[in-house]
Amino acid sequence: MGVKGFVEGGVASIIAGCSTHPLDLIKVRMQLQGESAPVFALNGSSGATITMPRPVAAGPISVGVKIFRTEGVAALFSGVSATVLRQTLYSTTRMGLYEIFKEKWSDPNTGNLTLTRKIGSGLLAGGIGAAVGNPADVAMVRMQADGRLPAAQRRNYKGVADAISRMVKQEGVTSLWRGSSLTVNRAMIVTASQLASYDQIKETILSKGVMGDGLGTHVTASFAAGFVAAVASNPVDVIKTRVMNMKVEEGVEPPYKGAVDCAVKTVRAEGPMALYKGFIPTISRQGPFTVVLFVTLEQVRKILKDY
Repeated sequence: MGVKGFVEGGVASIIAGCSTHPLDLIKVRMQLQGESAPVFALNGSSGATITMPRPVAAGPISVGVKIFRTEGVAALFSGVSATVLRQTLYSTTRMGLYEIFKEKWSDPNTGNLTLTRKIGSGLLAGGIGAAVGNPADVAMVRMQADGRLPAAQRRNYKGVADAISRMVKQEGVTSLWRGSSLTVNRAMIVTASQLASYDQIKETILSKGVMGDGLGTHVTASFAAGFVAAVASNPVDVIKTRVMNMKVEEGVEPPYKGAVDCAVKTVRAEGPMALYKGFIPTISRQGPFTVVLFVTLEQVRKILKDY
């Protein structure tokens, strides 16, 4: 049963990740908007502080069109190899462990699991999965963000293997776990909100007799779960993206000292709502991703039910 959970979750996650990759790329680009833009400047003669106008943030459609026009349609799938590796490591682990914890902590008489235990299962499974998959996550963020840089500053990774090997050579093996605390926190939030809410909403729909255990129930429960996960995780996701994407050079102070420093600088420079940059593509991606994930998962379970 344990092995089946990993296989089912892994297959569903890879399919969902690849099918929604362009939306994830747009989300990353939007989360990096305004990162380096100065907000305040000093007037040398008077010493007064002058507020500089913030650049207007582009919406998801504008960002997508710009990527298509300037970088080509293939750019919408930049970093897809890292996505496959990330889903293989991170999502396979979290989905498999979640099923194991659910089975272990379910009531032996009824087979039911309380919402609190579902959330606990999601938190634990998500944290472990994120720690395993962090190197692929760093590579994916960098590959997705590369096209927004001037040509001379791009990393131009050839693929996820090249990205990981160059990070190790140029920045040390610890760079593969840069932002890992954020990745773990985000994964715990996403997994707990996504998987626990899907199970809870699905069970409620079935118990109330609103719909049967079919496609309608799976789509409804998964889309609701995707919305909950997007709202809960977006602030952590913005900080994670910026910390992972920052360039660290020897002898040069990095842009951020850590997650808290990044959050403080982001809010000071761009306002609190900067933590919800990329929310539209996040929910646009999280909704379809969660729908594809759980609908595929239910179908894979039917195929493998006799094994």
